[in-house]
Amino acid sequence: MLDTLIQSKTRLKLLLRFFLNPDSSAYLRGLAQEFDENTNSVRVELNRFEEAGLIAGQKDGNKKVYKVNTKFPMFKELQGIAFKHFGIDKIIEQVVQKLGDINAVYITGELARGLDTQIIDVTLIGEKIDLAYLAKLVQKAEQMIGKRIRTLVYEPNTEFKIEEPKLLVFGIHKLGGKLNASHKNRS
Repeated sequence: MLDTLIQSKTRLKLLLRFFLNPDSSAYLRGLAQEFDENTNSVRVELNRFEEAGLIAGQKDGNKKVYKVNTKFPMFKELQGIAFKHFGIDKIIEQVVQKLGDINAVYITGELARGLDTQIIDVTLIGEKIDLAYLAKLVQKAEQMIGKRIRTLVYEPNTEFKIEEPKLLVFGIHKLGGKLNASHKNRS
């Protein structure tokens, strides 16, 4: 839907890339390679975003690194649009409200990098999660958003490590330890 509102594919990719994961940063050439676009078209859009205050560029040697401006007045709204574009809002709504005692939900993999993907990796941290019910919710969410969802489930009192990049989309959780064989489900 956003592609009908935002005609420039490069602009849309940049918006989603930066607002989906505000902790990430990127260089011009890296973005051009990531998007399979020429550096000039990416540079033009980066300059527009920087002039508007959406992102901030900072010199790092002879390169410039870009990061989203989380103080931008419409940051939360734009991030919400990015979440809705990928269906993250529906996944969270389905999982958190109906699944049980969820401490945190992370998006990992390509989507956490801000890239459009057909597979959404979701890591859940919680107790007494009904895995059969989770599988039903995942199937329902997949039909709603038209993408495949893979899940990992950890109990909060076990040691684990969530793969990078990661994007916390619900809750608060202190990460630590090593990945433990205690993961319960990978759909």
